[in-house]
Amino acid sequence: MDLHQELLRASTRRHLFAQTGFGLGAIALQQLLSENSYGSATTTVAAADPMAVRPPQFPAKAKRVIYLFMAGGPSQFELFSNKPKLRELDGQVPPPSLMQGKRFAFLKGTEKLLGSRRSFKKYGECGMEVSELLPHIGAVSDELCWIRSMATDVFNHGPAKLFMNTGFQVPGRPSLGAWATYGLGSAAKNLPGFVVLQSGPRGPRAGATLWSNGFLPSSYQGVPFRSQGDAILDLQNPSGVTADNQRALFDYVRALNEERLGATGDPEIQTRINAYEMAYQMQTSSPELMDLAKETPETLALYGATPGKASYANNCLLARRLIERGARFVQLYHTNWDHHGGGENLEGALEQVTAEVDRASAALVLDLKRRGLLEDTLVVWGGEFGRTPMGEVRGTIGRDHHVEGFTMWMAGGGTKAGTIYGETDELGFGATSDRVHVHDLNATMLHLLGFDHERLTYRFQGRDFRLTDVHGSVVHSILA
Repeated sequence: MDLHQELLRASTRRHLFAQTGFGLGAIALQQLLSENSYGSATTTVAAADPMAVRPPQFPAKAKRVIYLFMAGGPSQFELFSNKPKLRELDGQVPPPSLMQGKRFAFLKGTEKLLGSRRSFKKYGECGMEVSELLPHIGAVSDELCWIRSMATDVFNHGPAKLFMNTGFQVPGRPSLGAWATYGLGSAAKNLPGFVVLQSGPRGPRAGATLWSNGFLPSSYQGVPFRSQGDAILDLQNPSGVTADNQRALFDYVRALNEERLGATGDPEIQTRINAYEMAYQMQTSSPELMDLAKETPETLALYGATPGKASYANNCLLARRLIERGARFVQLYHTNWDHHGGGENLEGALEQVTAEVDRASAALVLDLKRRGLLEDTLVVWGGEFGRTPMGEVRGTIGRDHHVEGFTMWMAGGGTKAGTIYGETDELGFGATSDRVHVHDLNATMLHLLGFDHERLTYRFQGRDFRLTDVHGSVVHSILA
């Protein structure tokens, strides 16, 4: 699907000349930009509304996504991967055969194996073992599709987050949420199609590049919302500016922008026009969205949400409210999962962050199901990588970054509930069956949204880019 070609058709000859100059080089550039290698995969999009709802390439199981991103790398050994053999060999040197060719962020190669001190319990008919730290998530195990054999290529936080979200470890590529809205548009008429919610003591490493539109038109970038007070700062009118004054200003600015659009055909001017109108509409829609006090006491208790408070629980509830109002992609970032040791350890620090996310993550799945939304809403939970089987001592014991054999889970949206997919070796160094790479995960998510990941592309600098680069296979075994 080359939506870029359709946007280019809206550009005038004057825009081409203004941007590229005259001559054979300009003609050649236009030819490159206009090439369409997807034939019938092309979908027409009205340039006047880049967020107009568009059909997928084939019938989709998921219409929208809520991505719960645990920034920092949750330890699979303390949460989802019970390894009796690792506990048995606690304190011993790892087998050289397993260490060969491995790369770590901070380990020096002299560290010892570290067995988990956490107790585990089997949940549901699927029998998934979940630790004492996540009892609420454990209780909904039969609603989840577990992937225990995840793998990535990058072991430092910022690049690894970028790799998970954009398919590339360097800034500049579009994020998954941008690709989703580029392909499908959004049903939200007075809210952004791609919304980002953050919680935890700080923002995630790599920041706004994680939800960037990259080289896609800027209409598709993620819009960060605050979870208390005004969703977006400076959205409301300053004192003394009436609604009529503002409407008159917006109409005048729109007229100027439309005149310029007619002269140049620049699609970014259309983005600017749409942004002004969206901001105007959000002045009334965002206060209603943010008013969690309208939820029932039972629902607030289910999530552990408190109206007016900034929290992961509030963000989970806001995510449900956003997709009810037509948002296509909502991504929650919750930080403080980087447990190397010292103050960031596998005891108190891990207990705190799991307590912050456990109840609300499970509540979101339950709430979506009871409202009939889970069937076509894909929920994803996980971080940028896992943690090492060896301990890392920084006063207290933690674990270093590990790119093989970590765990993620999905729910709804066409995934197979109660499925446990993939396995790692008895010490948790890597997958022994059904390895799922980041590119495979992203290919599968796009498939659930109704796209062939090889055909959802955008032509930029003379080549066709896609989320999965030149890699990735759909994991059909986890599809319902």
